[in-house]
Amino acid sequence: MATSGNDNCNANDSVWQFRGNGATSDAAAVTLRKLVFGMFKNCNFNNGKTILPSTTHSFKTCPEAEEAVAAAVRSGMANSYAPSPGIFNARRAVADYLNCELPTKLRPEDVYITGGCNQAIEIVIDSLAGNPAGNILLPNPGYPHYDARAIHSGVEVRKYDLLPERDFEIDLDGLEAAADKNTVALVLINPNNPCGNVYTYDHLKKVAEMAKKLGIVVISDEVYDKVVYGERPFVPMGTFASIAPVITFGSISKGWVVPGWRIGWMAMNDPNRILKNAGVVESIEDCLDLTPQPSFLLQEALPEILEKTPKEYFVKKNKAMKRNVELSFERLRDIPCLFCHKKPESCSYLWLRLDTSVLDYIENDLDFCTKLVSEESLILVPGVALGAKNWVRISIGTEESELAETFDRLKSFYSRHAISKENIKSHGDTVNQIVVAVI
Repeated sequence: MATSGNDNCNANDSVWQFRGNGATSDAAAVTLRKLVFGMFKNCNFNNGKTILPSTTHSFKTCPEAEEAVAAAVRSGMANSYAPSPGIFNARRAVADYLNCELPTKLRPEDVYITGGCNQAIEIVIDSLAGNPAGNILLPNPGYPHYDARAIHSGVEVRKYDLLPERDFEIDLDGLEAAADKNTVALVLINPNNPCGNVYTYDHLKKVAEMAKKLGIVVISDEVYDKVVYGERPFVPMGTFASIAPVITFGSISKGWVVPGWRIGWMAMNDPNRILKNAGVVESIEDCLDLTPQPSFLLQEALPEILEKTPKEYFVKKNKAMKRNVELSFERLRDIPCLFCHKKPESCSYLWLRLDTSVLDYIENDLDFCTKLVSEESLILVPGVALGAKNWVRISIGTEESELAETFDRLKSFYSRHAISKENIKSHGDTVNQIVVAVI
C-alpha cells in the first residue's frame, strides 16, 4: 500500500535540525503593521461599510512628483542597480534640501539614500549594536518600529516619557535617569508622531546638551517636517550638531503623501567627526552594502521632486489639515469618552485619551479599537501599540467627507456602548451631564 509523503516528513521529528528564529517573531510582535493588519480579521465585510481610513480619499501628491517619476521611467537611466549609498544626484539634492535650515552645511557624502525611514532605522540601530550590553532610549509614546528593530538587533530598549501637561515635551530628568554607561543613542521624533507637537528651539538645545552629557548620539526622526500647520516653526535637530552628533531621518512619504514609494534618507550631522572617529559611519556604509538598495527609479526622480514641488502644494495641504483639526474638535464634543489634551500642530493624527469609565463592556484601548473595527469597520490605532495604555490615535489626513463619516461612526459606536443610567446608579459612578445627554 502506498504511503503519502506526510507519513515520512513530520515537522516534530527530532531528525530535523532547523527551527524558526524566535527573535524575528519577538520583534515582529511589536510592530504597528502586525497589529493593524491583524485587526482586519475583526472587520465585518458584509455590513455594507467601507473600511476607514481609506486610500481613495486621502490627500494626493503633487503633479510635479508624479511627472518626476514618469520622466525617470521614460529616460531609461534607472534600469540598473544603484550604488549602495545612493546615486550622487539624489544625495546632493537631499543635502541641498536639508541645508536650507542648517547652520553647518551637509555635503552629499554625508547623506545616504534609504528605502524609506524604516530602512534607515534598521541600518542605524544595527550599526550601533556593537556593544552586547548596549541600550537605546526611545520616547513613550513613540513609533514601534524602533522597538522592533532594537529587539531584533539585541539592543535593550529603555523608555523616556513625553509629558502631556507640558505640550508633550521630553521628560529630560527621566531620560537622564534611564541612561547608563551602556546607552548609545536617544531617538527624538520631531514633529512628533503620535502627539502632533513641534519642539521649540530651546527644548531641542537642552536635548542636545543632555546627549553631550551622556555621551550619546541623537537620532532625529523628521519625516513629518513638511506637515506643520501650527504657529510653532519646525527646527531641525541638526541645528545643534556642534553640541552632539545627530543622525537625521527623513523621507517624502508624509510630506508628499506617498508612503508606498519607499524613498528616504539619513544624514550625518557630524561637524566634529565624532561619528566618523567612532566607526559609526563606516558601520553604516557596511550595512548599506548588506541591504537591498532603494529603487533606482525613485532615486532618479528624487532631485526633481525635492527641487520642483511648489511651496503652494504644502501650504494648501497644511491648511486643509488645520481645518480638519478644527472639524475634529467640533465632533469630539459628541464623543465624551475621547479627550485631546491639545490641538496638534503637525502630523495627520489626533492623539486622544480614552476614558473607559463611561463605557459599558470596554476594558481598555485595545478592546475599544477591536470592537470598533468589528462594528463600524473603522480602524484606530490603540495606544498600547505606541506605548501608552488607554490612548488611541485617529487619522485625520483625509477629505472632509471621509472625516465626517469617521466621526459619524465613532458617535454611533459611543452611543451603543455609553454606560447606561441604570449602571451609573448601581455602580455608584458619576458621569458628567454631557455623557448622560448623549445616551
